[in-house]
Order: sequence, then structure tokens, then C-alpha cells
Amino acid sequence: MAQKILIIDDDVNIANLLKERLNEHEYDVVVAHDAFQGIKLAHDESPDLIILDIMLPGGGGITTFKNLSISANTASIPVIFITAYDTEEVRRNVMGMGAKDFFTKPFKMDDILLKINNVLKK
Repeated sequence: MAQKILIIDDDVNIANLLKERLNEHEYDVVVAHDAFQGIKLAHDESPDLIILDIMLPGGGGITTFKNLSISANTASIPVIFITAYDTEEVRRNVMGMGAKDFFTKPFKMDDILLKINNVLKK
């Protein structure tokens, strides 16, 4: 059975690119484009990993992460953050909150796959 990844990113092009490339690597991918839809899908789909954009409509990625972290159904799902805003403060903040990793846009797909495979032990 393929491992499931939930991508929560309001950039449709980025989300679709990630979905397409991850499908090629035999991951089952579900996509949400805002915080509300992402939280709902996290509960409904029980993904093995969430890739979460920091800048999201409907509450933002940090708030979404906090909401996922306090729910018994989603607290144990590992999260990798994605953002166009790479500062040491942002990186330190999300990693300190318990994120498993962090990458920035634009990105190299090989780097993302390495991070995902590391988190999912694939």
C-alpha cells in the first residue's frame, strides 16, 4: 500500500507539481488549498505525512500546524513545512514547534524526495 501524503498549499501550480512528481514515486497524494480544507483532509484521510505551506488562506500554516498538533487524530502525523520566506527565524520557529523538516520555494525535487523519504523511512 502506498504511503499517503497531504499537501496543503494555496499555490495550485506548486501543489500540482508536487502531486505529480510524488505520484511518480508511488506516493498517494491528496491536495488542499487552504487551512480549513487541509485540516479536514488530515482528519478524513489520515495521511502518513503532511507538506504544509506557511502562507495559507484561512489561518496560515503555523496556526494550521498548531490545530493539527492538538488533535488526537492528527498530532502524530509528521509535518514538513514549505515556504517562499526562508529566514533563520521562520526555520527555527517551525522546527522548534515540532516540524520534521523545512524547505523553500523554489525547490529541487530531489531534495524534497530525500526529506520525505527520510521522514517516512522509505
